[in-house]
Amino acid sequence: MTNITHPALHNKVIWITGASGGIGEAMARELAAAGARLILSARRQAELERVRASLANASSHLILPLDITDSQAITDAVATISEKIGGLDWLINNAGISQRALITDTSLETERKLFEVDYFGQINLTRQCLPLLLADGGGKAVFVSSVAGLVGTQYRGSYSAAKAALHLWANSLRAELFAQGLTVATVFPGFVKTDVSLNALTGDGLPLGEMDAAQANAMSAAQFAEQAVKALLKGKNYIVIGGTKERLAAWVSRLSPELLYKMIRKSKVR
Repeated sequence: MTNITHPALHNKVIWITGASGGIGEAMARELAAAGARLILSARRQAELERVRASLANASSHLILPLDITDSQAITDAVATISEKIGGLDWLINNAGISQRALITDTSLETERKLFEVDYFGQINLTRQCLPLLLADGGGKAVFVSSVAGLVGTQYRGSYSAAKAALHLWANSLRAELFAQGLTVATVFPGFVKTDVSLNALTGDGLPLGEMDAAQANAMSAAQFAEQAVKALLKGKNYIVIGGTKERLAAWVSRLSPELLYKMIRKSKVR
């Protein structure tokens, strides 16, 4: 974790969704330690309170409970930030939910739920934040996609599709608002040791409730957050973070899709 204030982050206002645990919590710790003022959002207020209490300069951070699938709640949250803070430098779209089900076992209702959280909620929030992000000549919009959104794997059909859609929407946003000063970065995590598999949806929409072996043996959320913040501060916009296999898959996906398809078929990802 960063131990000293970073000049580029000192007093920057950064909104993090999905901040009640995992990657979001780890990024909150990293950014708070570097001197940023944070807005922490998730559905669970008690967990947000816990996270805020653990941060450097805890009293300077704002808790804003939010369900990102509720468009009116997003509108109200943006209005609250405008009223209480007056501006926004970074938006980190981290809220999300994963999947652990074969395509043939996944209901359409579950597919829609994944897209509501992992795609529609993210782009709606970002669009509504644009006036705040652009007010001072351009802010930074960060999207936490996934290596699964680059390669597509078994048991994650809808999740992979939603994360891929988020990535390409971010590409369009980057191109359209570049002249107005908006920076857009997309982060592609591989396996990170969080509760993501515990909360992942099965085909009928219920939580899996189990920790994947790959997740249990992956890098820590703190390690991920340190690498992600470092890359964002360097101005990188395409950021793949993970183990050797995930980074290799992301690289092959760009150079040889046919080879990637063969690799994916042989992989064990459950």
